[in-house]
Formats: sequence, structure tokens, C-alpha cells
Amino acid sequence: MNGMIKVVGFGPGNFEHITERARQAITECNVIIGYNTYVDLIRDLLTTQEVVRTGMTEEVSRAQAAVKLAVQGKQVAVISSGDAGVYGMAGLIFEVLIEMGWKPSDSPTVEIIPGISAINSCASLLGAPIMHDACTISLSDHLTPWEIIKKRVVAAAMADFVIALYNPRSGRRTRQIVETQQILLQHRSPQTPVGLVKSAYRKQEYVVRTTLEHMLNHDIGMLTTVIIGNSTTFYHGDLMITPRGYQRKYTLDEDVQWLRPGERLHVENEPWSLRATNSSERVQMELANALVEEPGRTAMSTVELAHEALLRVQTKDHLIARSSSPSAVKTAPMKKALFQVAVAPGIANKRFTTEQLVCLADLAKDQGEVHYTTDHQMELRLQTDDSQSVVDRLLAAGFYVFPVGEVVKVKACDFCDGEKEEPIPYARELANRLGGQKVPKELHIGVNGCAMACYGAVLEDIGLIYRKGKFDLFLGGKTTGRTASAAKMMAEGIPADQIIDLMELIISQYQNQALPNERFHKFFARVGAVAGFCYEKTSTPVIADIVCGA
Repeated sequence: MNGMIKVVGFGPGNFEHITERARQAITECNVIIGYNTYVDLIRDLLTTQEVVRTGMTEEVSRAQAAVKLAVQGKQVAVISSGDAGVYGMAGLIFEVLIEMGWKPSDSPTVEIIPGISAINSCASLLGAPIMHDACTISLSDHLTPWEIIKKRVVAAAMADFVIALYNPRSGRRTRQIVETQQILLQHRSPQTPVGLVKSAYRKQEYVVRTTLEHMLNHDIGMLTTVIIGNSTTFYHGDLMITPRGYQRKYTLDEDVQWLRPGERLHVENEPWSLRATNSSERVQMELANALVEEPGRTAMSTVELAHEALLRVQTKDHLIARSSSPSAVKTAPMKKALFQVAVAPGIANKRFTTEQLVCLADLAKDQGEVHYTTDHQMELRLQTDDSQSVVDRLLAAGFYVFPVGEVVKVKACDFCDGEKEEPIPYARELANRLGGQKVPKELHIGVNGCAMACYGAVLEDIGLIYRKGKFDLFLGGKTTGRTASAAKMMAEGIPADQIIDLMELIISQYQNQALPNERFHKFFARVGAVAGFCYEKTSTPVIADIVCGA
């Protein structure tokens, strides 16, 4: 039999946290090699295997013994706590093999079996301290010069990494953790959260939550992992949490987000990103040059020029402020929030008055935006701390006002410029009762006043066609994508006085039974029936003959 070395990371030591593959590897091998403490931790997995135990600082002898036994054809498991590739035995096994001229294609073969590293197991006991960029640094200078370790600590502190310190202090090494704290205090607040975890998930487990200023007041030894938060890490009770940054673009306490999914990756909504930074720097330089060359302008200092240029380009100050520090966001929220609302001059009426356009322009001013949408609405976006006054002004101007986001939208035709007036009251009632209701995914109800359906109601999620005092109902349209298709007719001649209640029933079922972000046509196909109307699968598309076009 060809020899094999299995380098096994068995996690923190608790039996429940040993992976199934690690257990198999240990039972498959006929020789187990490990540090005394590690062998004791996995004793329950051992059967008749030969066990080679060594003390601390004898890693090289363990690696050499493993290679020697594997060359003889034995199946050898070299065990490490945590992950064998993080300050474990994996790298050393390869180094010893390479010294003897071994190549990956040679015997013995080597398998690295991953385990849960200390940074992960200790973090789980503290809360979520490594949700953002983190690094590990071993303070042991037995193998690495202390001057190099200090440079790494400085670099990690300056870069605002969450830092996990391994091997922080021993009986002989006591100065290293003190110098590390001094370095970190030059770059971080004394109140920075620090977690001390000893023997995670073992019988001797001990967890301390403290701060950078007071961390040395507690017992720290070789079995302790020290996790030091970054500038955004905070305590919530006993939980140590490092935010990822979602609060910069999301409102975490509201269901409807102020940015749509398609808008969240736009440069203007990520002023902290590289693309936005490059763009901002270029614009600032161009503006500064323009200010210098403006005719009739009195001379300005360099600082004044830079300040004025900056004021002209930073239109997203609130986002930049939010990106600086989540802890600051918690104590000093934005003065003004982005407010979005959709307006229309009416449901059938598509004509904006001059006064309404002036009202929108006045509300938007320099920093706001007005977008015309495919829903026959104007969408107003502006920063304000008084959204109610904005709504009041819009209503006073004669607008229909609707929320923006994952809501019901009623899209009606102009009913031949109001000449076909019979169905208009039903369209208005639909908008008043259902328009703006929250749904799992934006849903459109299209209403046409006659069988011509010139406004495309049958292409919407739900289509209603008015004919002689009654409505025809269409469900499940898909407006975009390669498989786009019109809605299927479900019923003809539904009495007009029943259509509003029927729509409420359909919307209610969609609200209560749909999956998050599930579009109506997918929901209809999945559940098979809505308000008693059964889904019909679309027929297989015909593949056209490219030559004749048939």
C-alpha cells in the first residue's frame, strides 16, 4: 500500500465541532501523531491505532516521524487543533517533504483536512466580531523576528483590521502583548472592544469582554485568543459586533428600502468606492482649475479653492458621513433622509398642469431628482427631514401620491382622453384601495377601457379589460426577459361591481402566500391557483427556421 499523510484539523476540541471528514481520517489511519494535549482531546476517536505523542516545541520531530512512517507505506494522521493550515502542521509537513526531494505526484500522498480555526470558534462565542476584514497575527517570536511582528501589528492597526492575536503570552514571553497594546492605542480608541477567549468549546472555556485600554488587567496565556475590534466594532450587551456596512445603503428598521436593488451599485450611491473617489478627485481638480480661470474672480488661496470645489461636488454628504463609522451612525444619524414618492395627475388623466410641474421643480431644486417612469408616474427623490410637508404640497397641487418600492401599482389607460368614462370610477377605486399596498415584489395592475387594450393591460401582472359594463381578467403576465409573455385570460364578463373585491382577494393571497421577492407570475405558477383561477402553463415556444423565417 502507498503511504499517505492526512493532516487533520479537528477544530477547537469539542467533539461536536470535529468535521465528519476529520473523524473518518482519524479512524482510517493506523498511526496518529500529535502534541500530547491534542491527542488527549481526540482520545474518544482512537481505537487500535499506534499513537506517537510529543511535547511542545517538537513540531519538526512530529513532521519527520510522519514522513518516515508514510514512506514505509503507513496511513498517518497528523493532528492539529483548529485548522491545520493556520499555525498548524500542514506547512511544516510540506517543507519536510520538499527537503527530501518530494513532488506532489510522488508517494506519499498528502491530504489536508480543514477544521474550525480559533479565530472562528472564539468569534462565535463573542457574537459577530469578524464580520468585516480581519487578520491573524501570532505574537510568538520563537520562529519570527519580533521586529517583523511589530510591523505587522502596526500595518493591521493602521488599516483598521479586526485583529486576532494567537500565542499572545506565555510564561517567558510577557513583553510582546504589552508592546502590541501600546501600538494599537496609537491608532484606536481605548474603548475599542476586545474579547479574550481561552479554551473555546472545551471544559476550561473562559470568555472575557473588555476594552483595549483594560485588556491587560485580565489573565492572558498561550491558550487565549485575543480578538480586537476595529473602529466600528461595538458591544450590544454581551455581544461584540463589527458591522459589515449595510447601514450605509439600507434602512435596517424599515421594510421598504430607500434605494431599489438596481440603484444600490450606482456610483452616486457609493461615494466611498474607488470609482466614486476617482471621479470625485477628477471633478474637484477640474473645478479648481475652472475657478482659477473664471474671469473677474478675485484671487483665492489654495485652501479656499479646494474648499469651494469640494462643496460643489459633494452632493452625497449624508452617505459619506454614514460610511465613516457605524458607531457614529448610531449616535448621530443623518440630519436628512432620502425621501422617494411617486405622483400622477390622475389615474385616467395623464396631463400635468403647469402648476404641478412647477411644484415638482420647486421641491426638487438643485439636489433632488424627478424621473418619469413606465408606470405613467413622476418619481420625486429628495433629501428632507419633513416628508409630511412634501406630501401635503403634492396633494395641494392636485397630485395622486403613492409610495415607492415593492408595492401595488395601478396603471390605467387614458380612456380615450376621458371619453369612455364608464370604467374610470373603477380604476380610481382600484388605485385608492390597492395602490401603494406592500407586496413581496412590485406588482402592476393594468386597466384598459375597451377591448383594444392599447395601453397593454394584458402584458401586466394582472390585466383588466372593460367591455359593456363588465371586465375580462388576465393573470400572470411577464413583461421582461427572454421568456416574456402576455397574461392568460382567466375569465370573461366579471360584473364591474365585483371586480374591486376580487382584486383585493387576489392581492391578499399574494401578500400572504408568496415567497420573499417572488414575482406574481412565479407565485401563480407555484401555487397553481389564485382566488379560484387555475394556472395554465405556457406552451413550448416554436423555434424559427433562420433561413426562411418560418
